Amino acid sequence: MEDLTHFDEQGRARMVDISDKAETSRVAVAHGNVLMQQDTLERIRAGRIAKGDVLAVAQVAGIMAAKQTSQLIPMCHPLGITGAKLSFHLKDPGEVEIEAIVKVQGKTGVEMEALTAVSVAALTIYDMCKAIDKSMTIGEIYLVEKQGGKSGHYVR
Repeated sequence: MEDLTHFDEQGRARMVDISDKAETSRVAVAHGNVLMQQDTLERIRAGRIAKGDVLAVAQVAGIMAAKQTSQLIPMCHPLGITGAKLSFHLKDPGEVEIEAIVKVQGKTGVEMEALTAVSVAALTIYDMCKAIDKSMTIGEIYLVEKQGGKSGHYVR
């Protein structure tokens, strides 16, 4: 197991120094889902949620979250994200799958940004639908793939 890099010699938290790292093209893909009643999914499909277009709002929320990850996760570096895309797959009975793809040309990866995008998109779906379905479950948020950097290509 690799040494933990977010701790100094005294065991205190620190932001990793990436000054000497080379800039490379980096991509991360994350996945998540929201489980819900079939009726809730049908209402999303039909555009019959009182708060508006659930997936359009969740898409914007996920992109905004990816861009703000360093404001939420203490040891994340602020990044100039070059691309962020969210997609949604509606699956019977009662599931919205979420995928985020985040890209950067930089010195550190975008795994946390992709995971944050999926998480906030899922929370947004929950928020927009909670009036009709309080039983929704957010789950299975994980890194699918990452490319670039010293650790190379990872596929789950």
